[in-house]
Amino acid sequence: MAGHMEKMYRQKLREIDDIVKLIRAGSRIFIGSGAAEPQLLIKMLIEKDRFIADHETINVIELGTTPYTEAVMSRPFKQNAFFIGPNVRDAVNEGRAEYTPIFLSELPDHIRSGRLKIDVAFIQVAPPDRYGYCSLGVSVDVVKAGAETAAIVIAEVNKQMPRTLGDCFVHLKDIDFIVESDLPLIEWSPPEPDEVAIRIGQNVARLIGDGATIQAGIGMIPNAILSHLTDKNDLGLHTEMFSDGIIDLVEAGVITNRKKTLHNGKIVATFCMGTQRLYDFVNDNPLIEFHPCDYTNDPFVIARNEKMVSINAAIQVDLTGQVCADSIGEYFYSGIGGQVDFVRGAARSKGGKPVIVLPSTAKGGTVSRIVPFLDQGAGVVTSRGDVHYIATEYGIVDLHGRNLRERALALIDIAHPDFRNELIDYARRRNLVHMDQMPMTSGKYYPEEFEETAVFGDVDVFFRPIKPSDEDLEREFFYSLSDESVYYRFFNMVKAMPHEKLQPLVNIDYRDEMAITGFIGGPGEEKMIAIGRYKIDPADNLAEIAFLVRDDWQQRGIGTFLFKKMTDIALKRGIGGFKAEILAQNRKMMSVFHKSRFPVRTKLEDGAYYLEIRFTDKDQG
Repeated sequence: MAGHMEKMYRQKLREIDDIVKLIRAGSRIFIGSGAAEPQLLIKMLIEKDRFIADHETINVIELGTTPYTEAVMSRPFKQNAFFIGPNVRDAVNEGRAEYTPIFLSELPDHIRSGRLKIDVAFIQVAPPDRYGYCSLGVSVDVVKAGAETAAIVIAEVNKQMPRTLGDCFVHLKDIDFIVESDLPLIEWSPPEPDEVAIRIGQNVARLIGDGATIQAGIGMIPNAILSHLTDKNDLGLHTEMFSDGIIDLVEAGVITNRKKTLHNGKIVATFCMGTQRLYDFVNDNPLIEFHPCDYTNDPFVIARNEKMVSINAAIQVDLTGQVCADSIGEYFYSGIGGQVDFVRGAARSKGGKPVIVLPSTAKGGTVSRIVPFLDQGAGVVTSRGDVHYIATEYGIVDLHGRNLRERALALIDIAHPDFRNELIDYARRRNLVHMDQMPMTSGKYYPEEFEETAVFGDVDVFFRPIKPSDEDLEREFFYSLSDESVYYRFFNMVKAMPHEKLQPLVNIDYRDEMAITGFIGGPGEEKMIAIGRYKIDPADNLAEIAFLVRDDWQQRGIGTFLFKKMTDIALKRGIGGFKAEILAQNRKMMSVFHKSRFPVRTKLEDGAYYLEIRFTDKDQG
């Protein structure tokens, strides 16, 4: 530090016990957030609060590991939270603390405008550089706005605060008083992902293509998602916050930021929380830029990142697509935060995808999180009009632009099987689905193990068992077929495929009947291009089988692939073999059957071949 800066620093330096004398009664005190909590100043505030009459503290989020927690919870302590953390949750709901709902992107302007007047700002910074600039370290968010507008700025200069880069500096001349500390930053470690989080991570990873820019928060599910991105290439990061999960992806060359269309080559965030490994990683790292949250969370800024994928959590989603993310019924649980900022930003990004994630159940599986209607008092954070992708451990669906019937069926399809039929019953009563909508026989029997991706040419085709929510996709598939393909499949010119015919085709039990479908395109953009079906005849334990491939996808080996896959499934299910009826002129389908590894018995009658394949016949390899 230059000499005149050193002199300025010393003039502002105070002992911690002197700070309480600087705070007038009735002051509103802004407290730095997250892992950048000014621990020494907070400790002083707790110990000396009796000397500061009628004061109010405001904060965004606290980690709940300081004495501040005990003070808020155990005695009257006037506080206003903009995001409800564990330390103030009960206090807010018991009326001992305040909660102000606001988009995080708008909070800095709310402070700078003077609508939220700040008398004193308690912030934590890294030691000043030679030019007198102190980095705000691991939390910039609204801290910069607080420091720029407070009447008095008191900075805890912590030798262990990382020096981060970006729009995250405050100069010594803008700090009124300094106290020094040498304290490890508060660490935070998410729990290890459980099976549900892992399955959600797998589902969401399918949405994230090479070159995408992602927003992923902290917690069990975001960490599970990050762990499934190791096979991606050139991902970027523009996020509100991040934790240790990104480090391995950076070091593995997965997150390169090379394809970013904004801040190319840089990770952009407003704060981070994690372990000491993370704090060492961000220290003086030119790869990472920290900015105030009115920049990182501005939907117009977010949208400038092409292929932006935002990932945010929910508490409940109703059958029309309303997302509750800040309360459990009337009980305030968290806050609006940056969810809507990133949902809207990603939605307006070229190729962007806003994703809401949630486990399908709560309270040990006794309560569904996909609900007929939100609980009384529950807050709608993401509206029906804003919602796009919803992911649970049972799949991922795109609701944007879909009607209420399509939304209800799609959401029921990714609800926990134990609750699907009661959700169907409600949807029928409310006229959200057809009155003759069948119960979802799939339930617990959906055979996820038969899902598989295969490459034909350079296109990935995703094969999976059919689902009740595929009715519209199969209708579209039917009407895309040529007259010849329809005639070969149905032996006559079927002109229509209404709901009454389609519903039993998509709602099967996966035991006596199986249908495997092939799709191109990711979730929300899927197009059905092939389908294979069989149905067991109990008289002889043979399954009648048929295939249909969209005309523009024929002669690529898809029919042969489906036949082999259906054979493998039938063998696992103890089926004795297949039988089929094929028009004599349908040479393509005859060719597929003759590729069976089992002998094919044929009989020609009235212009059609009757085929029989018995698995008990000698395997031809």
